[in-house]
Amino acid sequence: MTLGECPYCDDGQIEIRDKEVSGKKVKLYACSNAQWKTEDGEMFELTKNATCDFRIWQNSLAKYGKWLKYQEIRELLKEDSIEVELLSKKYGKKVYYNKHIILNQEYGVSVLWD
Repeated sequence: MTLGECPYCDDGQIEIRDKEVSGKKVKLYACSNAQWKTEDGEMFELTKNATCDFRIWQNSLAKYGKWLKYQEIRELLKEDSIEVELLSKKYGKKVYYNKHIILNQEYGVSVLWD
């Protein structure tokens, strides 16, 4: 299944890939022109024939209580910015708040902190 066109290369499509990191199953939304290899299941390196390195890990915002869903990635690829609900557990209280996220070639997504 593809979610949209890669914003950083000419002919790539963003695909859903299943990965296992530290024994946990995680989705990787990655360009079809990006291929990675790993020896230990934690450090991923691009292969020699990869022509793009764009990827978004499903759990990239996990420290804010957010796991990215297919439809959010699809919308982000179309709109360049979407609003998501994040969670803070500061001082032992759960506080939900909304922030915009944008695409970032190096990290996949970035939160816009006003």
